[in-house]
Amino acid sequence: MPVPLTKPVIIAGAGPVGTVAALRLAQAGIPVRLLEAASDLPETLRASTFHPPSLDMLEDLGLDRALIAQGLICDRYQYRDRRTGEIAEFDMGVLEGDTRHPYRLQAEQWKLVHLIWAALQEQHAQRAECHLNHVVKGVHQTTDGVEVLVWENGQERLFEGAYVIAADGADSTLRKACAIPFEGFTYPERFLVASTTFPLETKFERLSLVNYLSDPEEWLVLLRAPSMWRVLIPTDPRIEDDALFLSDRWIQDRLHYMAPHDTDYEIDHRTIYRVHQRVAKTWRRGRVLLAGDAAHLNNPLGGMGMNGGIHDAWNLCDKLIRIHGGAEPGPLLDLYDRQRRTICTQFVQQHTINNKKLLESKDPDIQKKRQADYMRQAADPVLARQFLLRTSMIQSLRDEAAIH
Repeated sequence: MPVPLTKPVIIAGAGPVGTVAALRLAQAGIPVRLLEAASDLPETLRASTFHPPSLDMLEDLGLDRALIAQGLICDRYQYRDRRTGEIAEFDMGVLEGDTRHPYRLQAEQWKLVHLIWAALQEQHAQRAECHLNHVVKGVHQTTDGVEVLVWENGQERLFEGAYVIAADGADSTLRKACAIPFEGFTYPERFLVASTTFPLETKFERLSLVNYLSDPEEWLVLLRAPSMWRVLIPTDPRIEDDALFLSDRWIQDRLHYMAPHDTDYEIDHRTIYRVHQRVAKTWRRGRVLLAGDAAHLNNPLGGMGMNGGIHDAWNLCDKLIRIHGGAEPGPLLDLYDRQRRTICTQFVQQHTINNKKLLESKDPDIQKKRQADYMRQAADPVLARQFLLRTSMIQSLRDEAAIH
């Protein structure tokens, strides 16, 4: 007979996915051990868009107001044609009946991580242990749990738990330890992100906080974070010299091509990275459960990576809470794999791949048709709602719930 969880759920990785899972389980009375490899909580500029259903989940955790106070509300966003200047602007207010948060929130992911880390230590210290500088190295499954091998300052430690959630990123040690294939592909070009405090809204008419700019020569994404603008630029896949793309001259050339300016733009941050479309072949190997980047990777167009990971954590924790209440584990955890992996494969992967194809197409007829379709949908409240239900990930969660 199933019994309530007495051993803790071990969570590898204290990013948005791992911390959301830790807080939801702790609030449900389930002991957790959150293990982070870094010596400090990182404050890197990574994901910064929270979609409406993610904000609804954070409200259920009691964190939405605190995060909103540190971010920017984006109630409309745009698809722009760089050649013609045409703008398709989607008003997210049409989602008012579908979500408690009919907007995107622009806030760096580390702000959420810090909020949850503090909540775990201040409100749930009796059942949540949070450990920095704990590097997960392997896992062994027993008849009634898991044993997770961890290095702490070069010393080995063994943590025992009921289950382990692998939220340890794209290079997940736990996924590799379970020999789970990570199927998919890597794009030939790298993406460069340059951040500037210059007010780019003064260079473009009606610029919103999130903007996708199509161009046969060079597509762009302009995204406003609370402290600066972030410009995403694709690089030439024929050139392997990252130092060239990270140089002041190359970045300034691209920014001046985007928006001519009398002087150089101030560059506050720059990074270049490979972009992947991959999905783990299974998200469950016994008591090892994958979530977030450990389970799936996609390009950043549409902001679905971090949000999808938060949705993984929410679904998985729902299953673990029911198991804690006495439900049979096997069918529920198999359902987690079936629901989330299906949605990832059939929606998130396809949507993000198509986003990139449409933005980068060099066929002027495809570009023209793409922009016309966006403008037609944006101008019709019914079509706009249908479009935004998909892009905001509300529809994917409804489709997930229909998978049994």
